[in-house]
Amino acid sequence: MRKKIVSLLTLPAVLAAQEEEAAEAAVEAVLNTGDTAWIIVATTLVMLMTPAGLALFYGGMSRSKNLLNTMAMSVGGYIVAGLVWVVVGYSLAFGADIGGLIGFDGFFLKNIAVGDLDGRTIPTILFATFQMTFAGITLALVSGAPIERLKFSTWLIFSVIWIIAVYAPICHWVWGGGFLGSDGVLDFAGGTVVHINAGVAGLVIVLLLGKRADYGKPIFPSSVSFTLLGAVLLWFGWFGFNGGSQLAADGIASNAVLVTNIAASAAALAWMLIEYITYKKFTLIGIASGIVAGLVGITPAAGFVDTLGALVIGLGAGALSFYAVNSLKKALKYDDSLDVFGVHAISGIWGAIATGIFANPAINEAGTGLLYGNPGQVITQIEGVVVTIIYTAIVTAIVFKVASLITGGARVSAEIESQGLDETEHGERAFNLR
Repeated sequence: MRKKIVSLLTLPAVLAAQEEEAAEAAVEAVLNTGDTAWIIVATTLVMLMTPAGLALFYGGMSRSKNLLNTMAMSVGGYIVAGLVWVVVGYSLAFGADIGGLIGFDGFFLKNIAVGDLDGRTIPTILFATFQMTFAGITLALVSGAPIERLKFSTWLIFSVIWIIAVYAPICHWVWGGGFLGSDGVLDFAGGTVVHINAGVAGLVIVLLLGKRADYGKPIFPSSVSFTLLGAVLLWFGWFGFNGGSQLAADGIASNAVLVTNIAASAAALAWMLIEYITYKKFTLIGIASGIVAGLVGITPAAGFVDTLGALVIGLGAGALSFYAVNSLKKALKYDDSLDVFGVHAISGIWGAIATGIFANPAINEAGTGLLYGNPGQVITQIEGVVVTIIYTAIVTAIVFKVASLITGGARVSAEIESQGLDETEHGERAFNLR
């Protein structure tokens, strides 16, 4: 073992530095009630995004005969993810690191006491709960791609396995002490972990599942009002999603809230203008989609960029997702029902790479991008994007095949698809007008 020789002249300085580091660590480990209160609020905001915001956003875009099923997939996914997270998901994502690939320290959060802080200013149990809501919304986002033709039972089984095999490992790689975080990948609130992950998973499922029987025919949303309301609830909840990811009530969290609003507005405006130039209409579906695209784009960057960076990221997210939904999807002929890939994967990829461009050390010294003298950060961000895409695509395909085998096939019959999944899968109707 290499020995370090410290001269008598430098020893006092070294000891002083060690004492300062120990003092800082001690301060960090003290509970801060302001931080704790904010993360409790942020957790409830993120929870609101899934069973309310996303369910309405997705449900309104589906046809009336599938509205309840679409909502049930969002809510059901959140329910399953929360339980799996407590049993083993958190341990795999944030447990003791094993080779930079996965974590593990037991089941049922058994190693977390109520008073544990683990070096944070908030209780570890609160951190675990906050992260649980992220797992829930990531899984629920995937559900928008295969709706109107996927068995609900297959979705539930897929959900259990996917959180364990896909979400938890990627979460560990980026946030839990894994190799992507160690390599310097910046992902403040989930560009790779949440949005690229969900978007790619959704695309893989629809490619394996096949197109809807009436693919290519005009499909009318059941309630544009639901979709717009859902988008606004998502926007509201996203302040907790991004602002809470700082895990403190401080300036970086405040900046994250500000740039979240800027990017959402910029993307919605970009989508509206391009849509009007292309189709001579300002549709509310377009406005809602633009809002979400901007929120996705700013997610990995929220704690690192200033207002100008947020504006550019938002404009880019709105434009790129518009063309992905209206051109790329048609060119490649894949049937992503609610454009999970076009909005979440595309804007997530853009946001992740743009973080490497616009990360401003004056906002957060943890991130320095291309424009501030660190071109290598762009390469690092691309590494995170590519690794996430490859792993998610391969393992999601395997998980979906396993879930399909367990339920005797993933797709509903042609008769059920024609009738609609609300009555056949749930025995209910969204609207009883007679």
